This record gives sequence, structure tokens and C-alpha cells, in this order.
Amino acid sequence: MIVYLDANCVIYFVERNPVWWPRIKARVAALRAAGDELAVSDLTRTECLVGPLRSGDATILASYQAFFSDPAIRVFPLTAAVCERAAQVRATYRLKLPDALHLAAAIEHGCGLFLTNDAQLIRCTDIPVEILD
Repeated sequence: MIVYLDANCVIYFVERNPVWWPRIKARVAALRAAGDELAVSDLTRTECLVGPLRSGDATILASYQAFFSDPAIRVFPLTAAVCERAAQVRATYRLKLPDALHLAAAIEHGCGLFLTNDAQLIRCTDIPVEILD
């Protein structure tokens, strides 16, 4: 199964958030042990790089670059089909555009699970959504 990681999960993982890193690290390890693939989208890269670029933190920026270039992480493009699906998701579930784009990328690229820490995304029933706890 392909599991899409929402940007918040990637941030917790890469920046080793003191509260959430142990949880996302354990969940990622369990997914990999089960043979699942991990995926993100180009939007994830955009969202994650803003903080270190703004603060000038070259170490965190390098950590993100390493994460996104890891061959074990699939990076999906935001295609026309993803954008059209995002419009449908946004209209149906009344979600913000970035959230709709993430969900649409996961759906259009055949993911079987969407992992997030944003409880409002569970409203989307087009893909199984797991809230990181």
C-alpha cells in the first residue's frame, strides 16, 4: 500500500518535533516494516521548505532536501487531474485548498491511506484518513 504523509507529518519527522517525532517515527517504522511505501507531493516540499528558508536554517533545509531525495519516498506531481480532484474535494468537504490538494494527490496517485495530524481531514471519505495519535 502507498501511504501519503501530510505535510505536518513530514515536518514532525524531519524537524524531530519533541512531542510528535516519537509518534511519527514509530508509525513510519511500522509502515515500512509492513512493506508499505511512503509518498508526498510537490506541495509537501513547498510547504516544508518555507520555514527553513525564512529562518535561514541551512541544517534543517539540508534535512528536508535529504528527505525529499530519499529513493524510499515517492514524490507525486500536482497534475491537472490532481487539481480537478482537489476542486471536487474542496467543494464537497469544504476544506482549504492546500488540504484538498494533498488529499487529491493521494487519491489520484492511488494511495490507500492518508496520514495526518489534522483531524478535520477525516471529513474526506474518498480515502481512508488516519489521524496521528
